[in-house]
Amino acid sequence: MRCDLILEYFPELAERQRQQFEALWDLYAVWNARINVVSRKDFDQLYLRHVLHSLAIAKVCTFEAGARILDVGCGGGFPSVPLAILFPEAHFTAADSIRKKITVVEGVVEGLGLQNIEPRCARVESIPERFDYVVSRAVTAMPAFVGWVWNRIERGRKGSLPNGILYLKGGELAEELAATGKRWYIYEIARFFGEEFFETKKVVYTPR
Repeated sequence: MRCDLILEYFPELAERQRQQFEALWDLYAVWNARINVVSRKDFDQLYLRHVLHSLAIAKVCTFEAGARILDVGCGGGFPSVPLAILFPEAHFTAADSIRKKITVVEGVVEGLGLQNIEPRCARVESIPERFDYVVSRAVTAMPAFVGWVWNRIERGRKGSLPNGILYLKGGELAEELAATGKRWYIYEIARFFGEEFFETKKVVYTPR
């Protein structure tokens, strides 16, 4: 199976989830040939650099049934599509302002038969609902990002951590995080996954 890497770190997957993770390769291959959302030279590393990287969030926070999660700037569906497979009882909104990227997410979601993710072509500022968690992957500098999403997060707890922001980032972050005025918790992804790719990668979290 192409997704053996996922099974190595998430061995408790149901058969349906295994099938969906396995199906990601062909679905993204077809859609990426039409609309390039994953770098061509990067595609062979789809499961490492995109799918497993997205799932690092799940090593930090488990979402409860009914939790509402917004993926801001989802691109081709990362991290929301892998997380939606992993947490079928949670509800995900995958938002991006670029129509062609949402077209890819729509195609992948339909191909997987995922019922718990809504792709939406929208800027985050125009989304009226509130959510329990906001997830994202290196969309913009953190002070701007926090400004976009803070008032869209409900207080409370719909997972193993209080509601808040879970953001995939790399490199030196202290100055950028301090500029947000929030208290952040930094989780080194290398603690969860042994591959060299993750050596400088992190999940950063702040509660609402």
